[in-house]
Amino acid sequence: MAKSITVNGQTHQVNLPDDVPLLWVLRDELNMTGTKFGCGVAACGACTVHINGEAVRSCQMTLSDVEGEITTIEGLGTPDMMHKLQQAWVDNQVAQCGYCQSGQIMQAAALLETTPNPSDDDIDEAMAGNLCRCGTYPRIRAAIKDAAGLEG
Repeated sequence: MAKSITVNGQTHQVNLPDDVPLLWVLRDELNMTGTKFGCGVAACGACTVHINGEAVRSCQMTLSDVEGEITTIEGLGTPDMMHKLQQAWVDNQVAQCGYCQSGQIMQAAALLETTPNPSDDDIDEAMAGNLCRCGTYPRIRAAIKDAAGLEG
């Protein structure tokens, strides 16, 4: 039976088993490849998306569990204007390999929605579940602060 899901403002009919992870619905069914597969057990954060504004790990969220608006990295900015976090990521040269960055940005966006002026501790706590094998954590923190309009 088809399920209706809304992703980045567009409604899609998805005819897949209820236990399919949202990650694979996004990547394989809807061709939204910005959300990455990292670990498959919600430990790395590469697959982070928003459901109703809350950061969730799409590798562990099944299709049947999805209720509400899904936002992926593709839905943060527009073709004409990057989201303030995406611009801050570029300005601070955060990405090295780049693999984890969509999940990092999505987690950071959720943080800034709830905590518009985060402290270093707020950032560290919110971002703790998002791993970066390249170790760009200082630049991630700087980019979040830039996006929030805070000084270094």
